[in-house]
Amino acid sequence: MKITTLDYDESGAVFVELAILLPILITVLFGSVDLLFAFHQWNAAAKAVEVGARIAAVSDPVAVGLNRLSDQTVLNGVAVRAAMPSFTVICNGGSLTCNCTGACDGILPNPYSTAAMNRIVYGRGSTTCGDTKSYYASGMCDILPSIAPANVVVTYQQSGLGYAGRPGGPVPTITVSLQNVTFQFFFLGAILGKTIPMPAMTTTITAEDLCSGGSNGSCGS
Repeated sequence: MKITTLDYDESGAVFVELAILLPILITVLFGSVDLLFAFHQWNAAAKAVEVGARIAAVSDPVAVGLNRLSDQTVLNGVAVRAAMPSFTVICNGGSLTCNCTGACDGILPNPYSTAAMNRIVYGRGSTTCGDTKSYYASGMCDILPSIAPANVVVTYQQSGLGYAGRPGGPVPTITVSLQNVTFQFFFLGAILGKTIPMPAMTTTITAEDLCSGGSNGSCGS
């Protein structure tokens, strides 16, 4: 039997095609799983800042003394029931600092409260992620476990609401945002060889009583 050149050319062609296509198929398959997981993380981060802002609105502020600003403005010559002067306080969990501009009398030196930030990140009555027993007690990291206090920035800004001497303190606008959070990949990270930062996530809400003391009115961090 005579073997032609064509027979030699076709021998093993299926294995060659498989060797070419299999890595491509694996990359597409696992890459798609990673991209879907990244989309899940993005949605979870957006929900986490909503939860964090809600907790911040009804808890002792990260900036110690902020909930007593209205009393201090009275002491500094602002008439009772006059409009609260403007202020902006930025508390950064990465640097463990709170910086105030504007009417800041009454805010303590180095006012950053670790306990107040932990309440926002870990949830009410918790110091770790994942131990919450109800949605009410959930913190930011219960929604997205990669969030730590260092990733959170809380900004308090005078909203124009409230007045000097208001018993509940000022009524600032509270903005909770994330910083330095990266997507977690199982497969694409090894291929790309680098981390991909998550786009900025921010939620703004109007404060309520800025008190974690419950119905007894005792506010402490």
